[in-house]
Amino acid sequence: MITLVQLRMLIERSFSPLACECGVTGDHSLTVKLYHPASGEVDLVVSGLNMTRLQSAEAVANLIEELRYELQCNTLTR
Repeated sequence: MITLVQLRMLIERSFSPLACECGVTGDHSLTVKLYHPASGEVDLVVSGLNMTRLQSAEAVANLIEELRYELQCNTLTR
């Protein structure tokens, strides 16, 4: 089982130098926010992710790939 702290660490390592905030709501949905630590400028916020589906290394790797795609699409529109 992957904890929230481990998940945050994996995401931060994958998107360095961006910082990451991860939060879980009462219905076990995850919100991920990627931002610049110095300026606080937010690059991506994704919410409603099902935590019960993020219990394997493969599932976390897939999430990271999806976040990379979303981040890339987000920065292309700037």
